[in-house]
Amino acid sequence: SSLDIRDTVKYKEVMKQYGLGPNGGIVTSLNLFATRFDQVMKFIEKRQNASKYVIIDTPGQIEVFTWSASGTIITEALASSFPSVVVYVMDTSRSTNPVTFMSNMLYACSILYKTKLPFIVVMNKTDIIDHSFAVEWMQDFETFQDALNQETSYVSNLTRSMSLVLDEFYSSLKVVGVSAVLGTGLDDFFVQLSKAVDEYEREYRPEYERLRKTLEEAQNKQKKEQLEHLWKDMGSVCVQGNTLTGSDDASAMGPSELILTRGTLDDEEERESDTDDIDHEVTEESHEEPAFRNFMQETRMKYQRRSNLNE
Repeated sequence: SSLDIRDTVKYKEVMKQYGLGPNGGIVTSLNLFATRFDQVMKFIEKRQNASKYVIIDTPGQIEVFTWSASGTIITEALASSFPSVVVYVMDTSRSTNPVTFMSNMLYACSILYKTKLPFIVVMNKTDIIDHSFAVEWMQDFETFQDALNQETSYVSNLTRSMSLVLDEFYSSLKVVGVSAVLGTGLDDFFVQLSKAVDEYEREYRPEYERLRKTLEEAQNKQKKEQLEHLWKDMGSVCVQGNTLTGSDDASAMGPSELILTRGTLDDEEERESDTDDIDHEVTEESHEEPAFRNFMQETRMKYQRRSNLNE
């Protein structure tokens, strides 16, 4: 089974409707698609027992997916529910130039640190040129410097400096050479993929669970603060001592308790209450708030009168 974003969002229609260029049209289309990504998640959940892998092909432009809001939403939605691995596919035949190779590595590095997920670099088109030269550049700094010495452009100086920065990035990077045409290297790829899934379960899932727990605690704290503010705005309603006839535990009743006991008052008290005139069918917030305030005020006055009579 497969899903195609083009079946959901018409790219050219988005460009016409919003007056956008190619990249703007792609970003907007992805944003529109992200609003329905919950349907994709449900589709994956239904198919997870029948399918071992789910492949999601994302746009290659860095500004379209990696650094866009919709790209982050999609990535985090997947990573919070399923073992997720980022696979960066590069064209080996077009990376024989050390400057171009460094551009690819910087791109890969930015994706790794943005997604914070297990990462595999797949060097495709090994049927045209073997990827061993790129692996050697990553493992041997001097070899890469020798290749850079043949470059005379000003960019080579920047590339030379950046190669020092990426040494740590290379040390833990999973690299596989494959040929999509011949199918070579796919066995090695699935081995690395299994290791990446283990890495996700060992390191990334606990972190996502920690972040989720932190978010839930923050939300609960916010709800608690809002409830406290509500109580302060409403004011405290307290009944002093055992002033109610036949009631021994009504010495401290707050607003919520009074709301719950509204239906238990005797018939005479209910008939005397002006709150019976409230139109409970009105749902506008501007009408509900005064009605609730009147109810609380009337109830407070009622208990105060009873308390004075008993004294």
